[in-house]
Amino acid sequence: MAGLAVLGAVPSVTLAQDNIQSDSMKKDDAMQDGMKHDTMKHDDMAPDKNAKALFTGTFHGKVHSTSGRATVYQGTDGKRILRLTHFKTSNGPDVHVILVATRDAKDDANFLSGNVERIELGKLKGNEGDQNYELPENVDLSKFQTVSIYCERFNANFGAATLAKF
Repeated sequence: MAGLAVLGAVPSVTLAQDNIQSDSMKKDDAMQDGMKHDTMKHDDMAPDKNAKALFTGTFHGKVHSTSGRATVYQGTDGKRILRLTHFKTSNGPDVHVILVATRDAKDDANFLSGNVERIELGKLKGNEGDQNYELPENVDLSKFQTVSIYCERFNANFGAATLAKF
């Protein structure tokens, strides 16, 4: 009799575990979806439809395959936005979008040692998809010419895009 009671309990325990796993998988999928894409409409190039493209560049991979385009837009309100489009890179911990004061981030020895000035734009919103980052007002884009996808934890430049006048 005790054996039957145990067997009767197993399916409900298994079912409960399946529900927990299913719920946590749904949460994980939702978090990953949230990480992959920002909430902006992808058909708008910038929040301001009359925004003007100032600089643009194409990503090339360094430590990880990285692709897409980085474009700086200026809205009619004067605010500048860095927009990543068709963007894709590897997932990683503590990955940031930074501007670096160099023509390109190919010189890893100099770039990674901290000898190059950097401006933090924020944590990477997702490893895939279009996304925006607001630029500080005082950024001199003739000096900070490269966008880098930078992993702080491993001191690694995932990929970079050199910005050129549009």
